[in-house]
Amino acid sequence: MTIEDQARSRWATLMGGGGAQDRTPGKPQQSTLPAPTGVFAVSGRGQVSVSWDAVPGAIGYAVHRADSADGPFEVVDHGGGDVLAVPHGPYADTTAGRGGWYAVAALETVTALGPVSTPVPAVDISQPPMVTVNVGADTSPLPRVWEAMVGSEHLSHLLSTEVTGGRLIGEELAEALRRVHDELGVRTVRAHHILGDDVGVYREVGGEPVYDFSRVDRIYDAVRSIGMTPVVEFGYMPRDLARDPSQTVFTYQGVISPPRDWDRWYDLIRAFTAHVVDRYGLDEVRSTWWFEAWNEPNLSVFWSGTTEEYWKLYELTARAVRDVDPGLRVGGPATAAVGWVEDTPATAGFLSTHVYGTLPLDLRPLAGDRPLLWTEWGVTATHGNPINDTVFAAAFLLKGMHSAAGRIEALAPWVASDHFEELGRPQRLFHGGFGLLTVGNLAKPKFWALSLAARLGPEELPVSLSGDGANSLVSAWASRYDDGGTGVLLFNSTLDHSRTAGEPHLHRRVVLRPGLTVPHRLRMWRVDRTHGNIAAQFDGEWPSPAQWEALAEADHLDESEPPRRVAPGEDVTLELPNPGIVFLEFRPTPTRTG
Repeated sequence: MTIEDQARSRWATLMGGGGAQDRTPGKPQQSTLPAPTGVFAVSGRGQVSVSWDAVPGAIGYAVHRADSADGPFEVVDHGGGDVLAVPHGPYADTTAGRGGWYAVAALETVTALGPVSTPVPAVDISQPPMVTVNVGADTSPLPRVWEAMVGSEHLSHLLSTEVTGGRLIGEELAEALRRVHDELGVRTVRAHHILGDDVGVYREVGGEPVYDFSRVDRIYDAVRSIGMTPVVEFGYMPRDLARDPSQTVFTYQGVISPPRDWDRWYDLIRAFTAHVVDRYGLDEVRSTWWFEAWNEPNLSVFWSGTTEEYWKLYELTARAVRDVDPGLRVGGPATAAVGWVEDTPATAGFLSTHVYGTLPLDLRPLAGDRPLLWTEWGVTATHGNPINDTVFAAAFLLKGMHSAAGRIEALAPWVASDHFEELGRPQRLFHGGFGLLTVGNLAKPKFWALSLAARLGPEELPVSLSGDGANSLVSAWASRYDDGGTGVLLFNSTLDHSRTAGEPHLHRRVVLRPGLTVPHRLRMWRVDRTHGNIAAQFDGEWPSPAQWEALAEADHLDESEPPRRVAPGEDVTLELPNPGIVFLEFRPTPTRTG
């Protein structure tokens, strides 16, 4: 078997039946893309950084490794699930931590893998475990991609008066959304099940449809009172409209069946859209709302109909929304693992999809000039995975936001709050929930990571990195403030889930050259094992009242060291663990007179 055959066979196994997309055919699709050129692999301490030249038309790249030039070559599996590809290089392979041979293949679509490149050996150039960061002077607007969207448990949760861990669900979910809006700047929220029977939008009386938008109004009024607007994901199916209401998902039994009457589905979507336009105003809904048709229909757990039936549902949904107003933004397909994106009709107002465990791929070759929305994204799709509460997840979040900034409109972390009940409500405080915030609204490392990103100024500054793991392990995001100061966000991150607890061989010394021309005052914040890591402060099921109080008092991110003066031309040297994040804020100091 040739290297190319090996790669295609392995990719088909990863992406085919029973894998990330259980409706994807088990054989790989044909790609017209060439193999990447310029592949180079450099061994460093605990990692191999693989780089390559970009291939026009590629949405991502699959990095392959073998012990010898003859193979067998396997896609490097960093344990994230879903799609084992990245949108660009360089890629840090920390799964082996040694030499070997590397090759790279480009993806035209998520199932169309191109030929692998000529294999190259990992070269050891004996670098010290250090990265140098130079900050440039030219500015451009900084894309604040984290502000666009966040996910949430179904929004009828906002109306709940029940408790989890002794905490009021609806009240705390509203406060969680308020916090991500106020502290992180997030503008929209996406959730499932707005057509569910607990919301009561649709029922049939005497065989005729009856609409009731009163609970939708309460939900959306609450969202808007926070300062956010909703992403309307039309789903799941009202029971009275379902062809097979026995087909359900999650503890709240969302019905995943196609409609038994397609005309009534169209009428429902049109009535729903007309209602929100009438209530909230056409200008607002046109400019700030997004409409999606269903959730992850390429997974049979979420859609019991056929592929063809989903596209019929999509077309009817889009037509019904646009029948209210052609300027409303409706798109999709909101699929898992980047599935079916290439099949999305050209009339779609935007492309949306999901991925977990890797960076969002570069779908611009498939999107044209349409907006790209990743309406779900995170470190893992696994409920209750302890990784969700870790610093590893926080550094992963920044790695994805930095990669995506400037090339997509939204990258929505799944989700805002641990008040979440898809597979049952939380049984303990730190249970591996998807939330940025715990039950009780304590900030996890993921929240603090985005809080530090929010400290970046309005203008981006260019950075250049060199050294062991530069741009693959260690990344930098720099900005200019209106007062001439500089903010620099540094993070040390790998995609490798086997390194969740941290790896000393991946720690790096960073020499930052901020390029200051006048004295500045430096302040510094960190997120790592001992900073911003609330899970390290409690081990048990639920806190006692006194413990809740103590945890709430600890729910802030202090400066990691006292402020100090930095002279013009002075470098700042610091240690950056893996995983780890540090934010450095340089503000000009007043000039002394007299």
